[in-house]
Amino acid sequence: MSTTQSTQKVVIITGASQGIGAELVKGYRQRGYRVVATARSIKQGDDADVVAVAGDIADPDTARRAVAAAVEKFGRVDALVNNAGIFIAKPFTGYTAEDFTTKVGVNLAGFFYITQLAIAEMEKQGKGHVVSITTSLTDHAIDGVPSVLASLTKGGINSATKSLAIEYAKRNIRVNAVSPGIIKSPMHAPETHAALGSLHPVGHMGEMSDIVEAVLFLESAPFVTGEILHVDGGQSAGH
Repeated sequence: MSTTQSTQKVVIITGASQGIGAELVKGYRQRGYRVVATARSIKQGDDADVVAVAGDIADPDTARRAVAAAVEKFGRVDALVNNAGIFIAKPFTGYTAEDFTTKVGVNLAGFFYITQLAIAEMEKQGKGHVVSITTSLTDHAIDGVPSVLASLTKGGINSATKSLAIEYAKRNIRVNAVSPGIIKSPMHAPETHAALGSLHPVGHMGEMSDIVEAVLFLESAPFVTGEILHVDGGQSAGH
């Protein structure tokens, strides 16, 4: 392993094939990080400093392969961004058992397995940072946007973020979350943007760059841990 390889920082990003995840890969690369990018159908690109690991993040084997790739290819794990997540908007009584299993798998198991393995690697080098993407719907529900399973899963990650931050504070591992409003991404068709924008006090949706910049701020904020950073156009403050 070269000196550069052993000292250049390494981040694992989940849900990295499109949207916010793909923008996070670019943002970390611009900061000089090497990246392990994982998503269900991600393909290896031309950048030798970005390693693609295809797989379902709900499967513990995907988590194992992603963390193993970081250690084998780059020698370390400095940061983990839990970006993978799905949102199913249905009336509460309309959710199926399959909806529940899918949401819990991606949003909770997808957080649990890879975070556990990444923190184990961070402990070996005595430092690290975990940041998870959640949603402001967990603390500001919106009439007409049924979101119980989002609150159940992403709300759990917000709570876990604080618990982990305290558990690992003296071991120099920080744990934070970014809690977005509704962001312009491939998930939302352009014709929905005006209606979705109106759900925010500022009157418009956020940009993917808003989330990337928030994550990178937390990455470079050594005195910030246990923080749920709302990037939501004022949603969490009131309506």
